[in-house]
Amino acid sequence: MYEHQIDEDPEPSHPVPAGTLYVPVRPGPAGYCVRLFRTPLGGRTAVAFTTERQLAATLGTEQTWIRLSEPALRDLAAPLDVTAVTIDPQLAATAPEPAVERPLALPRPALAPRPGTVSGPAATPAAAAART
Repeated sequence: MYEHQIDEDPEPSHPVPAGTLYVPVRPGPAGYCVRLFRTPLGGRTAVAFTTERQLAATLGTEQTWIRLSEPALRDLAAPLDVTAVTIDPQLAATAPEPAVERPLALPRPALAPRPGTVSGPAATPAAAAART
């Protein structure tokens, strides 16, 4: 009987630590706070990048960051009920469209009555008799 042994599980039950990560932060009342994001389905997630270049490409060069391990990031997000960590996400939003100048909508001119027709108060038979 042949026993097939697999050295590595293709889907390990425990995620492999990503090492030290670049984590986007924002200024807070007591220093810097980890920025949290939303997934496409609306769930909250902590975000981290494996390189500074990927962080800058996704969030811009002005984004401040700190270096944390994945377990440290999870520990910071856990009290906020955030259990998901997204590593190296791609920007999902499309670039805003440039503003297009459109002409103002002008009010439509009142339609002139056709020749030979009477409109308004003169259209009543009494008004027509009074004019003759």
